[in-house]
Amino acid sequence: MSDSPVVTSTGYSRSLPLAVRERALSAIAPFLSLAVVIVLFYVIPHSPPVTLLDVRTVAVHTVIVGLAAMGMTFVIISGGIDLSVGSVIALSSVATALVLKHSGPLWLAILVALATGAVCGLYNALLITLLRLPPFIATLGTLGFFRGVAKWLSASIPVNIPADAPARASLDALATWVYPVPTREWLLLAPAVWLMLAVAVLLAVVLRYTVLGRHTFAIGSNEATAWLCGIRVPLVKIRIYVLAGLLTGLAGLMQFARLTQGDPVVAIGLELDVIAAVVIGGGSLAGGQGAVVSTLAGAFLMAYLRNRCTALRWPNFVQEMIVGHIIIVAVAIDQWRLRRMER
Repeated sequence: MSDSPVVTSTGYSRSLPLAVRERALSAIAPFLSLAVVIVLFYVIPHSPPVTLLDVRTVAVHTVIVGLAAMGMTFVIISGGIDLSVGSVIALSSVATALVLKHSGPLWLAILVALATGAVCGLYNALLITLLRLPPFIATLGTLGFFRGVAKWLSASIPVNIPADAPARASLDALATWVYPVPTREWLLLAPAVWLMLAVAVLLAVVLRYTVLGRHTFAIGSNEATAWLCGIRVPLVKIRIYVLAGLLTGLAGLMQFARLTQGDPVVAIGLELDVIAAVVIGGGSLAGGQGAVVSTLAGAFLMAYLRNRCTALRWPNFVQEMIVGHIIIVAVAIDQWRLRRMER
């Protein structure tokens, strides 16, 4: 007796057990990749042992990419892309620094960082929905635009908070969020890491159990069908990009906390790490597939990779070469999987 057929979102049928196996493999693949990388660095000669401080440091270094990548997960599942995340992070960090430099309260600085990211996301969405620009072209353009705005606001130099400024205490308090060793030892990990994990749980619920999540998958699987089903595609895309921008703004706030200054040239090329985290996490650049928790595993893998390369004293260009080929391999596997589904 043959397996019961199941129709996929692309219209092709596969046996039910095969569909279940592929879904299970897609879910555990990021964690298998992480395990392979950990073992690989373990067996490399003269590789320093991983300590608790290393784990804490990697967790903190995951925060910025992880927050932005979780927003990118929604964008990529919907069939879009956002190349401007690095510039948005820089702009948000500069906006945060300017508020504190002019003696603004910490809560206002946080609100400005989030609002900056959300406005950037809205601008991207309007270019895509109103002007009907391809997401790649639209966000490639805003990559330069947002970076230019950051340099304009900061006069192309880092924005520092004077040591005697009233907001210095707020800056010091914010900086403790990204200390690898938390000031309260019982936390085990930095507060920013716990914030990232809490956001991940919330977004996982949104993606899997809400109307926005279902519409995100529907648009990415087949936008034309989504239109026919009555989904207001432009409005959903606006919500997705604003959500992604909001998370990128939060990542910019964490970037400011790490550097304790607003740097207009920070996070150049970070969009590659963010996209790589999503793809490693099983997100498909063709749309319709992805998961928040898996993306977080991908972000952790990227941070762990860079930590081990630094521990081995490998030059930065070696890290960039490795990251570049990780993206190539991840996309190649995704394309192989898509071709396999179409048979």
